[in-house]
Amino acid sequence: MFEHGYGMGFGGGFMWLFWILIIVVVVLLIRSVTGRTPPEPTDHALEILKERYARGEIEQEEYERKRRELM
Repeated sequence: MFEHGYGMGFGGGFMWLFWILIIVVVVLLIRSVTGRTPPEPTDHALEILKERYARGEIEQEEYERKRRELM
């Protein structure tokens, strides 16, 4: 009498939303557990480059080339 066809009635439509929500939550949970962090900002990379140059680990030419690449 009240057939909705293929289970897509009122409950079926919300069931899709429920499973999409479950998948999103699982993905976010996995990402938080794996400890993914955003990449370091360029300013931090420049500081490391300056420190390496100050310690004498790299020459001035290499320092200048890498500084231009980072900027």
